[in-house]
Amino acid sequence: MRAVSFAIEPNPSPVAVEERSARLVDPGFGRVFTDHMATMRWSEAQGWHDGRISARQPFQIDPASAVLHYAQEIFEGLKAYRLDDGALALFRPEANARRFQRSARRMAMPELPEELFLSSIRALVRTDADWVPAQDGGSLYLRPFLIASEVFLGVKPASEYLYVVLASSAGSYWKGGTRAVSLWVSHDYSRAAIGGTGEAKCGGNYAASLVAQQEAIRRGYDQVVFLDAAERRWIEELGGMNIFFVFADGTIRTPPLTGTILPGITRDSILQLLRDEGLRVEEAPYAIDDWRADAQSGRVTESFACGTAAVVTPIGQVAGPDYAFTVGSGATGQVTQRILDRLTAIQRGRAPDPHGWLQRIA
Repeated sequence: MRAVSFAIEPNPSPVAVEERSARLVDPGFGRVFTDHMATMRWSEAQGWHDGRISARQPFQIDPASAVLHYAQEIFEGLKAYRLDDGALALFRPEANARRFQRSARRMAMPELPEELFLSSIRALVRTDADWVPAQDGGSLYLRPFLIASEVFLGVKPASEYLYVVLASSAGSYWKGGTRAVSLWVSHDYSRAAIGGTGEAKCGGNYAASLVAQQEAIRRGYDQVVFLDAAERRWIEELGGMNIFFVFADGTIRTPPLTGTILPGITRDSILQLLRDEGLRVEEAPYAIDDWRADAQSGRVTESFACGTAAVVTPIGQVAGPDYAFTVGSGATGQVTQRILDRLTAIQRGRAPDPHGWLQRIA
């Protein structure tokens, strides 16, 4: 691979310090963007080239660009944190890099070398370090994505691609403490099927989930949970989060990775932390009828979802077309709170990091 570096081209008109400070008071999630972005291109003739850190701005795209017609697109999500000593750090970015490669492979796109992925992230975080919120719970959310940019109309893998990394200041996901969410179980819509793109992090998976999420909101629930496409029986995941079940005997279960579920990095981290505690952890199928019966009998005492944005989200209420039930007390359970506290303490450098997950940015 030819060496590629990211040339730094400072934004000639950055956001004023006073305005930036005002935006960082309560940035929310996904709406406050930094001054710069990382970009790089790929072509069959040149491979990866033209790496830049430059002003975040709209880019021109031809209406015949392949991504607009055949949806060759993948993305990632990770965060940079400001530690108590003022340093910045990333949490398991190499895992995101490898998942980005797997997604590209599934979507017939060029695989970005791990070091280029990491270099683009580090360079952007260094450049826009002032955009990391200082308040507790704040972070810099990073969104790398790759799109087919070749101009053509025809069904084939593109021969040109554009790689971009955006950075967005994010506040604490939970204000006033964690809140248990309610779920609607979709029996009509499927997120993915065996042989499909379920394990790839591509926009089409999320687009397919939106009508079910819309239905959940319309019925008064926070999120949707999907069942398998074949039998409409086995619990898979939420629209954008993995799911765990805590049993009264101390066992913890999560659905297995069979090709239809996104292999979440938060999911993997939680599995490791639970095993570090010596708990019995299962990656095994779990039916919606069993969840309902086990919650009602007290065999299941807690359930929680997990992902990059909220980290760990307790589940309180669950409903389907002709049933409804409460999980545990309907609030945040002890195991859920403990795993949330342990994981966030590692992410923010406040607890031992035995697995070397936290990477400081020089």
